[in-house]
Amino acid sequence: MITGKNYIGSQLKAGGTKTVKTFNPQLNIENPWVFTEATTEEIEEAVALANQAFTSYKKCSGLEKAQFLNAIADEILALGDELLVQYCSESGFPRGRAEGERGRMIGQLRSFAVMLTEGSWVQATIDTAIPDRQPAPKEDLRKMLVPLGPIVVFGSSNFPFAFSTAGGDTASALASGCPVIVKSHSMHIGTGEMVASAIIKAAQKTNMPEGVFSNLVGGGRTLGTSLVKHPLVKGVGFTGSISGGRALCDLAAQRPEPIPVFAEMGSVNPVVLLPEALKVNSQKWAAAYAGSITLGAGQFCTNPGLLLAVKGAELNDFETELTTAIEKIEPLCMLHSTMQADFEKGIAEKESQKGVSKVAQFKGEVLPNYGRQTILKVSGEEFLKNESLSHEVFGPFSILVECEDEVQLIQIINKLDGQLTGTIISEEKELQKHQAVIFALQNRVGRLIFNGVPTGVEVCASMLHGGPYPASSDSRFTAVGTHAVYRWVRPLSYQNWPDDLLPAELQNNNPLQISRTVNNKLTLAGCD
Repeated sequence: MITGKNYIGSQLKAGGTKTVKTFNPQLNIENPWVFTEATTEEIEEAVALANQAFTSYKKCSGLEKAQFLNAIADEILALGDELLVQYCSESGFPRGRAEGERGRMIGQLRSFAVMLTEGSWVQATIDTAIPDRQPAPKEDLRKMLVPLGPIVVFGSSNFPFAFSTAGGDTASALASGCPVIVKSHSMHIGTGEMVASAIIKAAQKTNMPEGVFSNLVGGGRTLGTSLVKHPLVKGVGFTGSISGGRALCDLAAQRPEPIPVFAEMGSVNPVVLLPEALKVNSQKWAAAYAGSITLGAGQFCTNPGLLLAVKGAELNDFETELTTAIEKIEPLCMLHSTMQADFEKGIAEKESQKGVSKVAQFKGEVLPNYGRQTILKVSGEEFLKNESLSHEVFGPFSILVECEDEVQLIQIINKLDGQLTGTIISEEKELQKHQAVIFALQNRVGRLIFNGVPTGVEVCASMLHGGPYPASSDSRFTAVGTHAVYRWVRPLSYQNWPDDLLPAELQNNNPLQISRTVNNKLTLAGCD
């Protein structure tokens, strides 16, 4: 089922001479498939097709787009076990992870289909005319959200399904009415091609315009730069490193017409452990965080990489329990040999810093490309002095910061970069005593968690997967859940427009029966 070619719309093409292979981290060998990188001409053709498709795709009804997204989900499921085998061969993840992430990808697609079927997401707003108003008449004004145009999506390394070819960025952009061009991630190109084939089949079965979706292979600096700089591209979705996301933001800002880049980047997801909670449930929280830190070999953007607590007997007990719990867990395979090497390098760099000590590390033998989970420790004073200690180490790692008191704890929180999540571990009766800590943390994060772990990301409308920079490039938006659609749209107002020429969402009799704001009142009724 793997051709090694690029999908330019529905056409498979491989006119270039530069090829690449993927890597099986479990077997520690290259995979056999050969993939051809897209040429400049193929990039141009894909963007031109997407722009052409936009003229008709943006006019598709919510029901038509919902049918398309549901068809994508159906076609992905129809790929069966072969897709799961491909996923595992390029990621090192076990089959259970592949099945779970496939389920999340399917759930995302279907949730956007439900949103489109209901239709109110366009935020239709109507202010009817008052011709005889004094001293000046009031015009008829109507506003709704409309799609931006062709969107480029960069597949992520750590979620070959949920944040890649048919993941949240692609699903939300297609739901908005924007064609999508995916830059397939180099670590799982074969998985991406199989998913792309499902999207193309779904597009054909539901009569979507040619070019509504393309899937390209190529290096980030060449292919990625060309796509972001192309004048017909109107937005970018990215999940990855701070350096990569920032480079895309800078490229987009330098264009003659700057475009938005919605980048989800680095996060250490601080966890504040309050003393009463540790006193009552030290073993429980140690076990929970040992599991969270090592989940998926620590390769989650919500991995808890920073544990903060005030020194004392409670923290000492927690440290002992965490060490015992995490050293019992068998290490897992990481996504690639380069990631495992970077993981080891990151730990070594942090351990070499002044005042840093190792409190836990798996002590048994590990296979190649497996991440040996590690916990380091440092005082709050040394942490405040050394900015490098707050930088992310991607993998099963966390650093425990022993604060002198709550004042120092708040100083550390205030000094942190923006984060995806922040967690408070506390007894309920403690919360009122530590409001300053909570207020400090909520100013640095996109999601505030009480008595849980950050590594669970529910796909729903209330989920906020984003945060202050550099957690994401725009903290007003989420990359997960149906509200992710709002990244790919803009508001458009119609003034004094003939009713029969208005979009159905704004017409007087509300033919779609969607919830609208009419003269400042939310209603399903029509208007005169």
